[in-house]
Amino acid sequence: MASVHRWQALYRQHPIMRLSVVRTVAPVVEVWPIQLWEKLPVLPVPLLDPDPDIPLDLGTVVAAVYERGAYARLIDYRLPPPPPALSEAEAAWLDKYLRAQQVR
Repeated sequence: MASVHRWQALYRQHPIMRLSVVRTVAPVVEVWPIQLWEKLPVLPVPLLDPDPDIPLDLGTVVAAVYERGAYARLIDYRLPPPPPALSEAEAAWLDKYLRAQQVR
């Protein structure tokens, strides 16, 4: 249970993006806090013993879901993002990024 409380504390410190992989062999939670402008990580996906973890490129997965889900047509990038609110630095970065992508 202590692992859950530590995870919740990290979640509050990094509200924009939270990633976790729960190991099934031991009650350990690994958290990869990242900033909005950082590349999504490659995460180790735990398998059953004796097989080693396999890498999952989260950026590739998100890009594929975005493409297949046609989110470019569904999201109006001219509108502010939904909660949680972005910091000034994050909002400025997002605005600059979206303008460079010519969607804002």
